[in-house]
Amino acid sequence: MSDFRELSPAIFASPQIALEDINAAKDAGVTLIINNRPDGEEPDAPQGDAIEAAAKAAGLDYCAIPIGHSGFSQPQIDEMVGAMAKAEGKVLAYCRSGTRSTFLWALAQAKSGHSPAGIVHAASKAGYDVSAVRPMLDMLSGQSGE
Repeated sequence: MSDFRELSPAIFASPQIALEDINAAKDAGVTLIINNRPDGEEPDAPQGDAIEAAAKAAGLDYCAIPIGHSGFSQPQIDEMVGAMAKAEGKVLAYCRSGTRSTFLWALAQAKSGHSPAGIVHAASKAGYDVSAVRPMLDMLSGQSGE
């Protein structure tokens, strides 16, 4: 069962997706799936290669920007900015719970100049709390506590 949560009109975050969710994503206008989950994190979950193959078979683009226990890096944020910019439709980013995907989206949005307050509000409406990365949002956006 799909649990796509709208962060903005252009992007959804989701807990781990199943192969059956690929068509639901396509039906929702998704053209790019971003996997933020490292392979092997949960061996019983569909791994990246299976999701990639199903996405490509459905005519969707796929990229992996895994976020492990070490946290977020500038190259990962830059990859997310680039992936979202290149998408020709909606984006679906997923991880175990959707939180890492939401954090990475939030950081990418801040780096792209979006208001931290607006980012926090959008994430909250989707059911995610990004307060843990708020200082990074402020820093990346060049704002302080707006």
